[in-house]
Amino acid sequence: MEKDKQRYVSPLSNRYVSEQMQYLFSEENRILTWRKLWIALAEAEMNAGLFIIKPEMIAEMKAQKYNIDWEFAAEKEREIQHDVMAHVHAFGEVSPEAAGIIHLGATSCFVTDNADLVIFREALKLLHQRLLAIMNNLAEFALKYKDMTTLGYTHFQPAQPTTVGKRATLWLSDFYVATQEIEHVIENMKFRGIKGATGTQASFMTLFDNDSTKIDKVDLEITQAFGFDEVYPVTGQTYSRIEDIKIMNALTLVAPASAKFAGDMRLLAHEKELQEPFGKKQVGSSAMPYKRNPMKSERVCSLARFLKNLSMNAQDTHQHQWLERTLDDSANRRLTMPEAFLTADAILELCADTTKNIQVNKEVIKKNMNENSTFMFIEDLLLLAVTKGFNRQEIHERLRKISVGKTALELADELLKDNFFAEFCKSTKINIGRAVEQTNEFINTIKKYIKTN
Repeated sequence: MEKDKQRYVSPLSNRYVSEQMQYLFSEENRILTWRKLWIALAEAEMNAGLFIIKPEMIAEMKAQKYNIDWEFAAEKEREIQHDVMAHVHAFGEVSPEAAGIIHLGATSCFVTDNADLVIFREALKLLHQRLLAIMNNLAEFALKYKDMTTLGYTHFQPAQPTTVGKRATLWLSDFYVATQEIEHVIENMKFRGIKGATGTQASFMTLFDNDSTKIDKVDLEITQAFGFDEVYPVTGQTYSRIEDIKIMNALTLVAPASAKFAGDMRLLAHEKELQEPFGKKQVGSSAMPYKRNPMKSERVCSLARFLKNLSMNAQDTHQHQWLERTLDDSANRRLTMPEAFLTADAILELCADTTKNIQVNKEVIKKNMNENSTFMFIEDLLLLAVTKGFNRQEIHERLRKISVGKTALELADELLKDNFFAEFCKSTKINIGRAVEQTNEFINTIKKYIKTN
């Protein structure tokens, strides 16, 4: 315990991220995936006629798959300075009959790249499910409050009215875009498969006496064993790091979608119209006990900044890969790719909690509407005058002179004193346009999407 206290622990793992996402990027899951790949490789090579691999070797590897001697592997890595070969030796130690054929024909990226793709895909699926939950929460919220009129803002100044539910569809629409992008990446992911040291499959040509059909058979068997339909048709030693950019871009969409929602929640919390969930014993401030700060939304915005700034690493890594491969991608990817997934997970966990329990202060919303109601009529006054044959620009200028710098109450008095506008005021009303109709139509689309996923 004392030794653990002396080590830095990432706040992502210690404070923010789900157990499911942490396990996906854990050392245990990574090495188990390597071992599954080594088993699949040996089995596919045996099935393709490589006689030196025997069924009992495969059986031994499968039986020892979970038997990982972490101390042996760590000591071997310190000795040889190579993590993949350290675990080849560790697997061989517990599978002595199969030790000589483990990793046969493969280069390190057979396990590292293919395992990354397996883990990334599972992590994307987890994020996709989190996004669907958020979308469902917001869809229910939007329907519930679709006709509750509220003060609309542009430039954070009172503008035309909208509804609480219609505003929620704006957040929902952003999450919908992020969800579709992640879904697109999942559906189009391919496997690296068996490519060899420079992507030419030369080692496998040697193993299979230049029989390309056998190599294709091995490649397809391994690919399908891990649930992929296709392999990348050409690679160097690694799959092209441009694929990481596609993944990172999809992850990065989580940041602005979430931060826009969270930013709006912070603004509305200031207006006291909406509040995020707040525990009965939650403390808002160490100095000011009365405070109820939007801490979850602030944390979302903070983590979103971190996630967005990670994204450039993928672009830099790809453009600096020389020829068939250089190793300067490794340390960077080992840091930034998992951190991006973990950060996205933390953000979406917070958003799921918040969207499930948004508190609506109806009386405050009504009060804010009443205090600014005169501003809500101005555009209708303009349009009504034009429909009666008056010049739009002239009416606009008259209204501008009357209204600029006035409070809503002062403006109401000015309009009623003006014989021209007083007459039109009788015909005006709070106009929420097609807010309810738009909300219903959009939520129908969202519900259908959620149901099919």
